Amino acid sequence: MVALSSEAPTTAPVPDDAEVLKRLYRTMRLIRAFELKVETLRTSGRLQGSAHLYVGQEAVATGVCARLDKDDYVASTHRGHGHAIAKGVDVSRMMAELYGRASGTNKGKGGSMHIADTTVGMLGATGIVGAGTPIALGAALSAKTRKTRQVSVAFFGDGAMGQGPIYECLNMAAIWKLPMIFVCENNGYAESTSAEYALSTRDLARRAAAFEVPAAVVDGQDVFDVYHHMGEAVGRARDGGGPSFLECKTYRYYGHFLGDDPLRYRTAEEEAYYRGRDCIERFEQAVADGPHLSQDDLHSIGEEVVQRIERAVEFAEASPLPEVAELTTEVFA
Repeated sequence: MVALSSEAPTTAPVPDDAEVLKRLYRTMRLIRAFELKVETLRTSGRLQGSAHLYVGQEAVATGVCARLDKDDYVASTHRGHGHAIAKGVDVSRMMAELYGRASGTNKGKGGSMHIADTTVGMLGATGIVGAGTPIALGAALSAKTRKTRQVSVAFFGDGAMGQGPIYECLNMAAIWKLPMIFVCENNGYAESTSAEYALSTRDLARRAAAFEVPAAVVDGQDVFDVYHHMGEAVGRARDGGGPSFLECKTYRYYGHFLGDDPLRYRTAEEEAYYRGRDCIERFEQAVADGPHLSQDDLHSIGEEVVQRIERAVEFAEASPLPEVAELTTEVFA
């Protein structure tokens, strides 16, 4: 079981800005709605293929990407829908990509694990564990070379902490003081292998100390905690202070992939504990007595999100399949 820092709705500062709060809430709700719709479509047979759902982890992608500009970079993982949505990728084109349609982000050629949109800095998802990190490192080196003040983020899971490229990139980023942020989403399981079984340290952020990279253990079920620590990391990166490492302790509600059921490697008590600390519910509790968001505001955002997802499905199902000739185009960049 992944240990988290607090039972309270939040112990981090709540932004005193209505627009920031609306953005955080809208993004988390949009990610949740997209993923739940994918699960429903897949179960009903309307959508073919598998996917790695991000349900439960929404606060991490949301809090991280809310601190980024459009031209900042993000390199994702196999569980990348949340990262893409939080970075600004259009949900209709994402849904079309899952349907394998020509209007998709990758023209229907990539599917769930390869969504990319460089127009908003989304460098792409990947099915290879830890493989996005060297890509993010290259983007960070480019930004520093061009003196653009852009920031590059690499998302990866606790399972990637056994991969060499993570440590190679930590070393290079530290040596060159690159504007790069390492975001480890520790959801407690590398597929079905628990972090407690496979990793020797309880807090993976400690490993960054070997490279003298500033690190923090973050409550990944609290969007305000993620937003707060990400703000510090982004400020350091833009000002030339080099990389940071954030270990966001979180939890996925569904299996490793659609089809990983029943979850025999997790207990019902463990799942109930983390669902009781849901990031969206904690947000709602934290702002309930505040001056910026009313219950009507929250309800309105929820309705807006539902409509966007329904339009995304309609767009995807109405879009054409790629032409056969497209199979051999764009094979090489």
